[in-house]
Amino acid sequence: MNFQDALRDLDARQPEQMPQPSLDRIAAVEELLDHPELTYPSIHITGTNGKTTTARLVTGLACAHGLTTGTFVSPHLQSVTERLTLCGGEISVAEFGEEYERLLPYLRTVDGRSDRRVTYFEALTALAFLWFADKPVQLGVFEVGMGGTWDATNLVRGEVAVLCPIGLDHVGILGDTVEEIAGEKAGILKPGSAAVVREQRPEAMRVIERRASEVGATLFVEGRDFRLEARSAGVGGQVLLVGGLQASYEEFVLPLFGEQAARNAAAAIVAMEALLGQPLDEPAVGSALAAATSPGRVEVAGRHPTVILDGGHNPDAARALTEALRESFRWDRLHLVVAMFGDKDVEAVMGILAPLADAGYAAVTGSSRAAPPERVAAAMEAAGLTEVRTFESVAVAVDAARGAAAEGDLILVTGSFYTVGDARPLFLSPSSR
Repeated sequence: MNFQDALRDLDARQPEQMPQPSLDRIAAVEELLDHPELTYPSIHITGTNGKTTTARLVTGLACAHGLTTGTFVSPHLQSVTERLTLCGGEISVAEFGEEYERLLPYLRTVDGRSDRRVTYFEALTALAFLWFADKPVQLGVFEVGMGGTWDATNLVRGEVAVLCPIGLDHVGILGDTVEEIAGEKAGILKPGSAAVVREQRPEAMRVIERRASEVGATLFVEGRDFRLEARSAGVGGQVLLVGGLQASYEEFVLPLFGEQAARNAAAAIVAMEALLGQPLDEPAVGSALAAATSPGRVEVAGRHPTVILDGGHNPDAARALTEALRESFRWDRLHLVVAMFGDKDVEAVMGILAPLADAGYAAVTGSSRAAPPERVAAAMEAAGLTEVRTFESVAVAVDAARGAAAEGDLILVTGSFYTVGDARPLFLSPSSR
């Protein structure tokens, strides 16, 4: 099977996630495959923001310590192959097609058992489970797609869990309160596992502690058991000092921006300490962090004017983005290009970002979930931005912003990872992914 044939079958499996919580389909596929996901240890990562960056950082650390590591993240920006990597290298389109062909008979068997086919995300998760086992990997790193308890990735062994900050997102699917959402995300804690817990809202922390007590998981909590001791500005990023479980890690360069990225790095270090049960090798930590990338997360895609791409799509992410911009960048005028999904809190996000801007460019992605640009524009105006226009696509909005921006300005493209995916090819070559 070639790559395009595999994509056609995958695309026919939309929507990506089913609204009804169930592990029945993915469990049935894995039973037929004899559970490849249980053939290697795994680090499982959930939370509202910071999951992909943390997964990438964990992977870099693991590979620097000699562990062949398979990583599964979502969503992708430009190609589905971005979701499956081996020590940072994407699965090739040829191998994707070959592996999907191996998987397809099992998917079709489970498809035929009910009126609900295996979903897009379930199929990709099963593909990751199988590909990693075939390599074979020595460690799997899995980012939760949505929630935790009922996410297809929750079949993994999960010797170590990482819980990034939990806030309000996917409201109505995961729950209407932080407590309800935290309950879903804490569902990745397995009996006897170690859980690295980033700083949380008190109501989320209570839920996590209760789940850990129920299953006998050991919690390593930011601020109590580990911490980001210090950070300072560095060329193209920042310099960190991390107090871990087993050791202190000093003067390491991280070429990512913002405090949240630094705290993600601290959590990644502690996750590897928990897995290995010993201090990490300092040269390996240094090389891994220095090579870190996180596309679409405060990503510098251009200079003169500066272009920043960020997939933030909820208020917490917007606040973190605002702090990172103010801390690390300077500009004369800020051109804000935004396209968001209609099920997100457009008004709250624009309330945080629009006050930074001098000009607003409200756009729309090709997704059926996209908010009308008029809604985005109205939210910008309600937040006090007066120079606002609407556009039929992200590409047209970006073109307008580039035409208006002077050398000392900053163009910020944000609102969703679909928005970044539309914008990124306009600035960066495919090899920059």
